[in-house]
Amino acid sequence: MTQTSNITTYYNLIGGEETASSANETIVVENPAKKSEKLGIFQKSTQEDLEKAVEAAKKALPDWKETPAPARGEYIQKAARYIEERAEEYKELLVREVGKSYKDADAEVVRTIRAMRFLSGEAERMTGETIPSWIPGVRAYTKREPLGVVGVITPWNVPLAIAAWKIATAIATGNTVVFKPSSQTPLISYRLIEAYREVSLPDGVVNFITGSGSVVGNGIASHKDIKAVSFTGSNPVGSHINKLVAERGGRFQAEMGGKNPFVVLEDADLDLATSNVIDGGFGESGQRCTATSRVILVKDIAETFIEQLLEKVKNVKVGNPMEDGTTMGPVVDEGAMKSILEYIEIGKKEGAELLAGGHQLEDGEHSDGYFIAPTVFRNVTPDMTIAQEEIFGPVISIMIAEDYDQALEWANDIDYGLSSTIYTNDMERATHFMDHVEAGLTHVNMMTMWSEPHLPFGGIKDTGIGGYREQGSTGINFFTEWKTAYVKPHNK
Repeated sequence: MTQTSNITTYYNLIGGEETASSANETIVVENPAKKSEKLGIFQKSTQEDLEKAVEAAKKALPDWKETPAPARGEYIQKAARYIEERAEEYKELLVREVGKSYKDADAEVVRTIRAMRFLSGEAERMTGETIPSWIPGVRAYTKREPLGVVGVITPWNVPLAIAAWKIATAIATGNTVVFKPSSQTPLISYRLIEAYREVSLPDGVVNFITGSGSVVGNGIASHKDIKAVSFTGSNPVGSHINKLVAERGGRFQAEMGGKNPFVVLEDADLDLATSNVIDGGFGESGQRCTATSRVILVKDIAETFIEQLLEKVKNVKVGNPMEDGTTMGPVVDEGAMKSILEYIEIGKKEGAELLAGGHQLEDGEHSDGYFIAPTVFRNVTPDMTIAQEEIFGPVISIMIAEDYDQALEWANDIDYGLSSTIYTNDMERATHFMDHVEAGLTHVNMMTMWSEPHLPFGGIKDTGIGGYREQGSTGINFFTEWKTAYVKPHNK
């Protein structure tokens, strides 16, 4: 990297070397809470640059594949320790680059460290089976092997943790990586790779390349030497990449959108439920695939719930997350802001009742950032656009159901299937909900976005493609393939 005029230029990291774009074009990254603050200049890479990254990963593969798996895991452990020792730096960068509140940034750094530590152990858990053969004297067993060079494409909303767990799983299992972060948040991604460089991960095992999705993302998806692609992002982009990967017979893993139901029954703890709607709907400005977006209330408690919720909305302080007391920061950029505001207007036109927010904040401390007031609609029906499409912003849609059966029906009346939750003390209905809700993650009396790295993470329906879960003990399935071995001694 180089420093010019108080702004740092960062380069691609290919085969251990800092490399400029062959086109000499760059991307400027700004603070979404303070647009005038430029955080860094990154490379707008080309297909030629991608070829260099793939070649570096191919060159590193044989030695890395032969490195004992527990030793591979040790690099991940050391990188996690490096981040932990500099946790405050990483938190501050998440606040400045993504616009997260300090609380949300702290949670992401903790999640990153926990994921890396757990996944480092997967290098010691790449177990197979010893299976009896029909032939006397023959020993048969199975073993896991890495795929080869893999591509990792990550989003801007959870840029540290998602990249951390994808890359850790890939390299623990013996693959080498070509990593493309989001162009909106490349700096925190650079710092993740810096951690691996500082603990002397061999050159070329992870290659960092920035640039547009149309060039670098499509290039990764189309490249014949990239055996698999792990992607997190929007449904349109994920579906497009899936087609490119499928055309060449590659393996694809995708975690995409969510429209997560938050069901509240008559016997729920309303203080807990309303507090968790605030955290789930407005934490990280609603920019999470697991965010609370649809609150489905049974009618008997609807008015009381809404009254309590609106009182708590008043306490959400929107502003620069670097300032004390801020509980909700900006959305990530101008494009996101415009999209969210368009959805709000659609909600109004389709007949939803606006109870709070619904507008951009532009005065005073908000004048130099992308701020939207926390927004709440009621009388939302399942057929409305804001009940069906992912808004990815601080917008909560309240739906009022006749009873539990209708609430469950509405919870499932969606193309997405990522996360869900129900608030009740009736364990019979809670168990019925968990068994019948169409979601990859489900909770009882817990927020929709809760997950832990030692359990599988992922969704069904239009949320997931490929059928492979991330994290947990099954996370290594995507990055490995099975080999079956039969051994017959020569004298048998």
